[in-house]
Amino acid sequence: MKTGCLTLALAVLLAAALVSHAEDGGRGLNLGDAAPDFALPGIDGKTHRLADYKDGQILMILFTSNHCPTSHGAATRLKEFLATFRSRGLAFVAINPNHPEGLSIDELGYSKYNDGFEDMKKYAADAGFDFPYLYDGDTQSTARAYGCLATPHVFIFDAERRLRYKGRFDDSPYADPATVKSPDARNAVEALLAGRPVPVPVTSPHGCSTKWRSKRSGIAQQTERWNNTPVDVEPIDAAGVAALRRGGTGNVRLFNVWATWCGPCLTEFPELVATSRRFDMRNFEFINISLDEWKDAAKVKGFLERNGAGLSARLQKSVRAEGRKSNSYVFTGGTMEDLMRVLDPGWSGGIPHTVFVDSAGRLLWRHNGAVDGETLRAQVLQHLGTVYRP
Repeated sequence: MKTGCLTLALAVLLAAALVSHAEDGGRGLNLGDAAPDFALPGIDGKTHRLADYKDGQILMILFTSNHCPTSHGAATRLKEFLATFRSRGLAFVAINPNHPEGLSIDELGYSKYNDGFEDMKKYAADAGFDFPYLYDGDTQSTARAYGCLATPHVFIFDAERRLRYKGRFDDSPYADPATVKSPDARNAVEALLAGRPVPVPVTSPHGCSTKWRSKRSGIAQQTERWNNTPVDVEPIDAAGVAALRRGGTGNVRLFNVWATWCGPCLTEFPELVATSRRFDMRNFEFINISLDEWKDAAKVKGFLERNGAGLSARLQKSVRAEGRKSNSYVFTGGTMEDLMRVLDPGWSGGIPHTVFVDSAGRLLWRHNGAVDGETLRAQVLQHLGTVYRP
């Protein structure tokens, strides 16, 4: 992601995170307030309560999530932090405040996982969590009681379980520890262990806004608009395909060759649309090329619209900036061999055929036959990554 785009994305996320969640019934904690009790299921199969952490000299509660790139970026630093302080009297618990229905699909572009309880188990295993990870998504009552604005959001309590610090884990959205200039949670814990006041007791969390279940109706409306976006279908020849294949726009591109008369093509297509939507906030484009005859372009258009293949607002701007109208094409400029030569010389023939290339047109992955959606998205995520990049 380019620096300008990242700055804008972070600004949007921060603005969303700082919006008051009074509409969800949350007042939140002030400094000196007692830690609210909770009874939440953990990925270890147990119900966890505040009293389970009474032995720690200090208690740190971290609201975090499976999907958020800022949480991902902090995860490696969190391991080192816990290795330093748990032996010195720090009790620690992580809580996921989000409900999956509070996330739109395009907010999942940095993770294989949604924010549901079962996905928490998988994410924690991948991330190597060795601490309690609890789920508050069903009622979100703990998030409201504490005042969780975003993930990650830190709350640190003294021996009497009075709040002494709330805010960000540190000031970096990235994974590289060298990018941290203000290790706020570390500073707070160090001060409390030494019997000193916390130097900066309140900071603003940055990351991904808490995904309140109450937002699901708005997300459904957004999905409905996406589903009803018209599709423009354009003819394209071998030279046009070659130009798209070369890239150069800053976007990675996923090409799929299909036809309305190809059964496996029609079966796999919803997974391609889901992939395009999932990565819509990233530098990603899905381009489909039909082998139907141009006289059947209306049939192609109808299928694409029924499957919600219309361009998002972001991609509409991107496509128009290149002087194009669409990412949906009918190949009209030569033989099948001509298309194979310019799109993927390693393609042995047959459709559907899928090609994933980087922003410079270099081949990252190819697949002949119907794609598995999870496998495809794992390939995309492997290249794009799960964290913000400076």
